[in-house]
Amino acid sequence: MKAADARVLLTGASGGIGRAMARTLRNAGAQVMGVGRGENGPAGMDWHRADLNEPDGAFHVARAAADWRANVVVHAAGVPGFGPLASIAPLQMEQVLQANLLAPMRLTQALLPQLLSLPRAQLVFVGSALGRIGLPGFSVYGASKAGLHGFAEALRRELADTRLRVQILGPRSTRTGFNGAAVEAYNLATGTAMDSPETVAAALLALIESEAAETFVGFPERLGVRLNGLLGARMDGSFAKHRRSLGTPKIQPTTPGANT
Repeated sequence: MKAADARVLLTGASGGIGRAMARTLRNAGAQVMGVGRGENGPAGMDWHRADLNEPDGAFHVARAAADWRANVVVHAAGVPGFGPLASIAPLQMEQVLQANLLAPMRLTQALLPQLLSLPRAQLVFVGSALGRIGLPGFSVYGASKAGLHGFAEALRRELADTRLRVQILGPRSTRTGFNGAAVEAYNLATGTAMDSPETVAAALLALIESEAAETFVGFPERLGVRLNGLLGARMDGSFAKHRRSLGTPKIQPTTPGANT
């Protein structure tokens, strides 16, 4: 779909990547409605306030999308999760899976009737290279994105006979506030490149206009995704410096009730 024909519902629109996506799409001629928990979104953008982690959040956003006549949905909202598994609190694990996987699944289900009624529509899930490459320190975050990739892939095949295209965008690490100082130090120690939000936004625009099934951003991550799919466990030795960069984890208690 050409940008000029797109009416894009964009979750996570107030974040670093989300703002860049909204700006790039609007500059290309698309209409954008942002979704976020804040009272107001970036200046000049249509805005719908909602918390997608709340039980009725998906319902209200789906109704707003139908009223606004959205024909493209970009699931860009999410939360980070970095560190050795032993140092991550159970509550944080739940929050990462809720925001990165369950919330977009519920919203997609709520949006389907309206999207399937349109002559053409697109669903774009913003995943991650870490959803296809298991990297030390990102076990929880990677699991949430791997689940999102699996959901999108299955849904794409489920809806192959309809006019709704399902797509996956897989960025690598990006220079925004989403990645804290610990991740930046880890990336520096391991030689991991980081893209600008504008690079990811440009990849999103290209994906929407191409209607391709999926695309991953950056090299060698694109190659890593392919190799990991082919070689699996034989790739394990490639991540020794990533493992060492985590240091000694602080162990979280796992007794009943100790999930904060």
